[in-house]
Amino acid sequence: MLIKLAALGALGYVGYRAYEKSKLDKNGVAFAADEPSGTVRNAGAESTGTLGDTMSKTDEALDETFPASDATAKY
Repeated sequence: MLIKLAALGALGYVGYRAYEKSKLDKNGVAFAADEPSGTVRNAGAESTGTLGDTMSKTDEALDETFPASDATAKY
């Protein structure tokens, strides 16, 4: 009984991992479909993965400064 329960749990875990992996976009979560693959996307609302996404002028300016605005985490 315990072995069957462990096997069922392992099967559920493998299925869950496969399900989560299939949900990801091929370019990543924040990328639009026509964006090139990589770790950094182009700036602007049209480059995000959210359809109909709009950005204020402030949001757009912050998005354009992405790598420079992040802290280096070297304390």
